[in-house]
Amino acid sequence: MRRIEPRTLLSLLSLLLAPLLLAACAAPQSNAGNDVGPPTTAEQPVESVPRQRPGTVAGVSVLDRSCKVDTDCTVKDVGSCCGYRPACVNKDAKPDPAAVQAACAANGVMGTCGFREIEACSCVANTCEASASAAVAR
Repeated sequence: MRRIEPRTLLSLLSLLLAPLLLAACAAPQSNAGNDVGPPTTAEQPVESVPRQRPGTVAGVSVLDRSCKVDTDCTVKDVGSCCGYRPACVNKDAKPDPAAVQAACAANGVMGTCGFREIEACSCVANTCEASASAAVAR
């Protein structure tokens, strides 16, 4: 019979036990015997940054994107933390890209840069949106 060296045996044993230990750490905790339920509203963590509509910046008013027909919509530079950002808005909306930049700087916010180049807008469910065939990722 061939003798196995202690180092080799220890290595094999480690390889066999490692997945078991990892599985035990990842196993869900059981509440059996505990009368602990889900956290109440008061116990749930509060987000430090309020959620907002994608493409908006805290401290800057939300632009009017309402419409009834396609001609109510137009492409305007609404600004972002990175700079230029085209969006479909109501033709009477008055975006202020400089205010967006100032709000980003004041709040220490950075954005994900890049935008879809929009050539035309459509009124979809009373909201101005980029026409599907007219948007190109940049």
